[in-house]
Parts: sequence; structure tokens; C-alpha cells
Amino acid sequence: MIEKNAIPTAPADDGRKPRSDGEQSRERLLHSAIRLFAEHGYAKTSTRELAQAAGTNAAAISYYFGDKAGLYRAAFAQQSSDPQDNIALYDQPHFTLRQSLEGFYAQLLAPMQQGEIARDCMRLWCREMLEPTGLWAREIDQNIRPEHEALTRVLARHLGAAGDSDDMHRLAFSIASLALQHMVGAEVLHTLRPQLLESPRAIDTWLARMTDYALAMAEVERRRLPHSSSPDTAQRQAQGPA
Repeated sequence: MIEKNAIPTAPADDGRKPRSDGEQSRERLLHSAIRLFAEHGYAKTSTRELAQAAGTNAAAISYYFGDKAGLYRAAFAQQSSDPQDNIALYDQPHFTLRQSLEGFYAQLLAPMQQGEIARDCMRLWCREMLEPTGLWAREIDQNIRPEHEALTRVLARHLGAAGDSDDMHRLAFSIASLALQHMVGAEVLHTLRPQLLESPRAIDTWLARMTDYALAMAEVERRRLPHSSSPDTAQRQAQGPA
């Protein structure tokens, strides 16, 4: 089934390379597009509005991104990164479970260091879920799926569980949800307790706490396994050095 506002698949080279003296113009276009697409959606945002918000003209959209669809793809992909690079931060055979979880949360929380632009990107992702153009489905298949499966394997390896069991997938989703709630609920956090997001140090504190919470969740699941070892020994092995 084709989405109502389907975005054409990007060519191998998604837009022309910007001139060195036009980088600021390109960035203004991209940041304005993230905000406007998040507020109004793809279909209801015109190229004229996009150009005016960035203080440029419609020709700049064609030059840097090809067309409105190309600009939307670039805006949507602003917070995306190579899933294999992300996986490498937490799926290493010599890592303790604590180190793996720290790496997992580090790559998820990294965009939050960018402040308002990160919140706009998250709003755009939420808008894409509500008014799909096809990019969200590709994001799930190409990026989210491999990263989720890698986390599931890491958890199963450390807990001595079946790698593709529902329990390990359930645990992986639950661990990821700690960071996803932080990202999706950033507006709520910013309103109710702004100091929890106000600095890079505050984000680092979130990373440390989430790692502790996730280790506790993993320990609960480990105790459910039929042949678990003694809780104290298993917990020390999972957490590694303090």
C-alpha cells in the first residue's frame, strides 16, 4: 500500500553538493525545513514557505536538495546515522553488559546534545508516524531493525538466554524505551523539570542512570531464566567494574 503523501525514493546522490560559500544557506534551509515540516507536515508545507523561512528563494531548494521531496528526505535523515556505526558502540565481544548498555544509550542520546534542533527532529519523526510518506517504514527496516536485533543478541549473550526469544526481544524493547521516552517526551521534561536537559552534563547523568536502570531490568530477566547462577555472581559479571 502506497502512503498518501509518499516521498519518491532518493537517487544514489541525494542532492547536489553545496558550494563552500553556500553552506550557511543550505543549513538555514535544512533547519527551517525540519521545523516547518514538523509543524505542518510534508503536504501542507510549500516550497515558498520553506524558502521564506530560510531567507532564500525556491531555486536554492532545487540547487541543494533537488526538490521539496529531497529537502524532506534530508530533514528526516538529519538525526540518522549508519546503523553499523551505532551497533559497534555496544556490540563488542569484550564488553561487559554495563559497557554495552553505556554504548547503546550513548548513541541514542547523542542527538539530544543539540538542543532545540534535536527536539524539532523528534517532532518531525512523530509527524512522519502520523502522516506517513514512506520514510518511517524505511527507517524501521534499514536502521531500527538491525540495531534492535543487535541489542537483543547482546542481552542474550550476557544473560545466557536464547538469542531470538520473545523474552530477550521484550527486554530489548523495554531497555530502549527508557531513552525513547526521554526523546519523545522531551517537551514534557523541558516543561516540568528543565534542568534535567539543560546541559551536556545533564545528558551524561541521564546516560549513567539509564545504564543502572537497564542493568536492574536485565537482572530481573536473568532471574527468570531456568538455569540462572547465583544472583550476586551473575550481577557482578554483567556489570563489570564499577
